[in-house]
Amino acid sequence: MIRSSLLLRILFLFVFLLPSLASAADVPTLSISLGETEDPDSWFTGLKIIAGLTVLALAPSILVMMTSFTRILIVFAFLRQALGTQQSPPTQILVGLSLFMTMFIMMPVWNQIDSTALTPYLNKEIKQSEAMEKAIDPLRAFMLRQTREDDLILFINAGNIEKPATAEETPMYVLIPAFVISELRTAFEIGFLIYIPFVVLDLVVASVLMSMGMMMLPPVMISLPLKIILFVLVDGWHLITASLLASFR
Repeated sequence: MIRSSLLLRILFLFVFLLPSLASAADVPTLSISLGETEDPDSWFTGLKIIAGLTVLALAPSILVMMTSFTRILIVFAFLRQALGTQQSPPTQILVGLSLFMTMFIMMPVWNQIDSTALTPYLNKEIKQSEAMEKAIDPLRAFMLRQTREDDLILFINAGNIEKPATAEETPMYVLIPAFVISELRTAFEIGFLIYIPFVVLDLVVASVLMSMGMMMLPPVMISLPLKIILFVLVDGWHLITASLLASFR
């Protein structure tokens, strides 16, 4: 598939080519400068390169906020706090799992972007502006499915924007913040549902210890192993993952 081959090419470049270039004695340097010229187009080209490099630097954070990554990571963070295991699983594990789950959930969107925008553009069948528009459409459709109407109306009213005739005509600068706060709300709702059984277990353990007169014994010392074994017995990771995947359908 074109996605896997593209990833392999990128990995090959960074893993093998860059170290060899760095160790070479005659490493070429790259400089961008805007000198004097009578052709305005040359200035415009240089500015486009600088703008493109700026967008590439911000691309990871932009893509994270426009995908399912936010909801997944917040839910996993709530799960770890509800279990009370502090730094287990480590943050790196949760972030890595969130990234791979995001790739799994967003793969249909990436496939559609590739077939409608990237491949035709690489084959010189469409122009860059048309490719950008076609690439945004699948991502816009995904974000609209996960965004609450109230959140969209909030930013439309705050910006004094005329209400679009259809949801698909919503500007991206309105859709993105509405999508983010919708994702935060959904993640907090799921986190609340995750907390309930563990809070109940903490209350039961604390009540039992109080009734036994063991007030000096921290309830967490008893409830923590009980919460872990309960989570394992009900196959908690499977249930949480299945619930997260179902929430994006």
